[in-house]
Amino acid sequence: MNDLESWKEEMRSAYLYKVVAACEAGTAREGLFKQLAVEAENQAQIWVDKMRASGLQAPATYKPDLRSNIVAALTRKFGPRSTRTVLTAMKVRGMSLYAVSDPRHFVPGAASGSEGRHAGLSGGGNLRAAVFGVNDGLVSNASLILGVTGAAADAGVVVLAGIAGLLAGAFSMAAGEYVSVRSQREMYEYQIGLEADELEQYPEEEAGELALIYEARGVERQTAQRMANDIIADPDRALDALAREELGLNPDELGSPWGASTSSFLAFSGGALIPLLPFLVTGASDALPLSIAMTGVALFSVGATLSLFIGRGALLGGLRMLAIGAAAGTLTYLIGRILGVALG
Repeated sequence: MNDLESWKEEMRSAYLYKVVAACEAGTAREGLFKQLAVEAENQAQIWVDKMRASGLQAPATYKPDLRSNIVAALTRKFGPRSTRTVLTAMKVRGMSLYAVSDPRHFVPGAASGSEGRHAGLSGGGNLRAAVFGVNDGLVSNASLILGVTGAAADAGVVVLAGIAGLLAGAFSMAAGEYVSVRSQREMYEYQIGLEADELEQYPEEEAGELALIYEARGVERQTAQRMANDIIADPDRALDALAREELGLNPDELGSPWGASTSSFLAFSGGALIPLLPFLVTGASDALPLSIAMTGVALFSVGATLSLFIGRGALLGGLRMLAIGAAAGTLTYLIGRILGVALG
């Protein structure tokens, strides 16, 4: 990135900081983002000085481009919390203030019991994703099998349809998860790379931004500045803190595209296999009652497990998931029945 592009990026950040500050008018965050806008303009001036020192003509004013204006409009309409991911991608720092609070933000770089709790939350998120994957495979393939059975197809056709549904759904889920996590990881890596460049170019300004964020979190001003200066003095620790505080990222948990893809494939396949298994084992059309029974038990178990993440009763969660799955399966069976009669 040349000096002119770096100047434009800093001025774009300043412009968006002012938009966020306007959205936060009357709150403690208004002052933070106004000051961050000033810091970004000061950093932009560094690039202006470099251009002039190289004999290049520095731009007189900054005019926001179309992308910046669209993001600004969305932020004004929906608020910074709703657009924080987009703002982060546009190099607007301090968006961690809108994320779920992590106790480590108050003691940067500290290794405490809070880290274990945070890791546990991450693991819980993976477990919840796996349960949802099982549920997707279970409901979709059970509905497919019921629909094909409703059309009066023989056991061989049901098995073929079930295997096709399992593979198609699992590969689709895996591909979608890979693209999603890969894109997200690339964006995070790019943002962290920008932080590393800025840390090298102007560490004092980065320390100032970090101090402002700590101050916005309730840390006394002089203490916040001292904390920020201590952190910036250690480049590795500084980059970690900047990623967490300015970007709201955990550099150690950016996600593995292949891991997410594989987990999604296995979870969906596991759920999709349950209603198909009786047909694979018996090879008979009368395997349907057993398939329905196994699917019902699995649906109840999934609903009960998901209740752990929402604080509801396991019995209610299980019955609700069972009812949803039963409704989907019944409708699909009836549609298959109607189509079987009409086409037969």
